[in-house]
Amino acid sequence: MSALSTVQIKEANAHLAALHHRVAELEGTVREQAESLIRKDEQYQASIRDMLIAKDREIGELQKRLVQSEEEMQKLMSSIKDKDRELERLRHQSRLLAQMCQNRSLLNALVSLMAEAEGISCLPNVEQCNGLPSVPDYAQSEEDLEDSDVDRTLFGTTV
Repeated sequence: MSALSTVQIKEANAHLAALHHRVAELEGTVREQAESLIRKDEQYQASIRDMLIAKDREIGELQKRLVQSEEEMQKLMSSIKDKDRELERLRHQSRLLAQMCQNRSLLNALVSLMAEAEGISCLPNVEQCNGLPSVPDYAQSEEDLEDSDVDRTLFGTTV
């Protein structure tokens, strides 16, 4: 084996020193990148925690709004049922009024007869029977016979 010259040894030492320096630089870079990654990871984890908290809060608010909406819907459904009942009652009254209007002439004739009857102070041959007055049968005149159509209409039979 040949002996190494001093120049070769110096060059080898310089090369080793440069390599050692380069390894130190690379280790520093790796440390900086690892620290940077750790910081970014911590930032991302904090960001994810914040998003989860915000998401949970928003879900809570939405659930609260859903409950309120369902309560409001129940109130509205109850109101609709009440209004439907009222509408049906009013329809019934409307049908009754329509029937009354259709029979108005008959009602007017009946009211007129009742007013005339109230005007008579006493009826002839009224006898008391068990506390109730008895009214004798009257013979019908031609005018009464003409009004018999009105009587049949009153009872729903028109012949």
